[in-house]
Amino acid sequence: MNSLKNFSALAEALRPLRHPPYAVLWTATVATNIGWWMYTAAVAWLMTDLSTDPLMVSLIQISSSLPMFLLALPAGALADIVDKRRLLIWVECGITVTSATFAALVWLDRFTPVTLLLFTFLLGAGAAIIAPPWQSTVPLLIKRKDELPVAVALNSVGVNISRAIGPALVGVLTVGVGVAAPFWINAVANLGSIGGLLWWRPPQRTGSQLPAERFFSALRTGARYARNNPPLRATLFRAIGFFLFASAYWALLPLVARTQIGGGPTLYGILLGAIGSGAVGGAMVLARLRAKFSPNALVAGATIGTALALGMFGFAREPWTALAASLLAGSCWIAASSSLNVSVQYALPDWVRGRGLAIYVATFSGAMALGSALWGGLASVIGVSMAHFVAAACALLAIPLARRWKLQGSGALDLAPSMHWPAPIVADQIEEDAGPVLVTIEYAVLANQREPFLAALHRLSAQRRRNGAYAWGVFEDTAQRGKFVETFLVESWLELLRKHERVTRADHAVEEHVRSFLISEPKTTHLVTPA
Repeated sequence: MNSLKNFSALAEALRPLRHPPYAVLWTATVATNIGWWMYTAAVAWLMTDLSTDPLMVSLIQISSSLPMFLLALPAGALADIVDKRRLLIWVECGITVTSATFAALVWLDRFTPVTLLLFTFLLGAGAAIIAPPWQSTVPLLIKRKDELPVAVALNSVGVNISRAIGPALVGVLTVGVGVAAPFWINAVANLGSIGGLLWWRPPQRTGSQLPAERFFSALRTGARYARNNPPLRATLFRAIGFFLFASAYWALLPLVARTQIGGGPTLYGILLGAIGSGAVGGAMVLARLRAKFSPNALVAGATIGTALALGMFGFAREPWTALAASLLAGSCWIAASSSLNVSVQYALPDWVRGRGLAIYVATFSGAMALGSALWGGLASVIGVSMAHFVAAACALLAIPLARRWKLQGSGALDLAPSMHWPAPIVADQIEEDAGPVLVTIEYAVLANQREPFLAALHRLSAQRRRNGAYAWGVFEDTAQRGKFVETFLVESWLELLRKHERVTRADHAVEEHVRSFLISEPKTTHLVTPA
């Protein structure tokens, strides 16, 4: 019976691989990520050869994470307004050239701590640019929305398979072939993603005939959307509450292996590989856990497990304790990161998916970079072990503080376009850049329905701002009881037309609730600033 359950869980976890586009790109990215994790393990160990100062070692993690924080939102805007496939191909080619250049410098023994940090930052910048388009392609690779959580989890499995294989090879290659070998393999492995992208033909975009958004306008719209999307904001706060403290073991693991246990690069690679193996094992039971527990409970449980792993890392003086901590940390990492990623995906409609995911990636990476600096600096003062203990205590304290922010699960919001707004009526041709545009909507409400109507209308205001309005207000007629006017401003006529296409079925439900208080049809007027 247990074997049948395990087989069923494995089949469920691998279900997205039935789709050829997903299977090809998943396999390609696993190959590429093996090279990336070889790079991260090798460069961190190289830094310990040059300096054993905890803050200096933690700068490697900071150099890798900081570009994500700085560049993710611009990358997300690009992902929403340009061809994702072409963007990915060009940036992957740039990453390949940069990786090969660094491998040559290591091969020629021309590296310094500054060189390590600079190239880690450059490769982190490339990873930051491709992260939003890669993640936003996931819904394009599967045919059914209910497969999205499984596809996201399987992506995490792929990352952790590569994390299990890549670092474990570093010690063997470094000793047997040379210190430059992992870096050359990283450069070559990146060709896997390029090949997969060249093979893939994404589905043709349908629907909107409007021109693409301009870059800076897309940035403003994405930031405005995130600010007015409570489910997305909740996920971001929960992400900070987990990654800020989980970053401790990523930043300090080289020192756990080298100074606490007295091991070499092989041990460090094994510990990193164990984190990946733990994540793969956790992913095999994740579907079963999702059926029993809410996303909020999963992340809380993963945080408790991470705190326990941090404590074990602090006590580790022999390989077995650190190995057990790594396995536990990996399984908790995938439970939390997968739940958070799925929550973000469910909180975003397609038109802003790249920017929303970019904001999530920036939050995740910012928390990792800040945490790495915090724990590295703290370890310099109180020691590596005590830094782990403090991080564990803080992670536990964050659980009740984060309880108010709820994550999204399957079917929480229907974000498919509703297309129920009629086209604006115009007497003459209006230029696309004409604006700002003032939209007014007149409502007639029964006197005894005033308070519930206003409450419903204020809930609607977040929808207006999310979809493109930059100012919103409601006014009551002093001469006629029950008459209200809602107003909002949009940057241009073109942005107003885009707003019509962005309204979702969930938005429609909120509007219908507002209309339930009316005694007549609302009257909408569009006013454009004269040229």
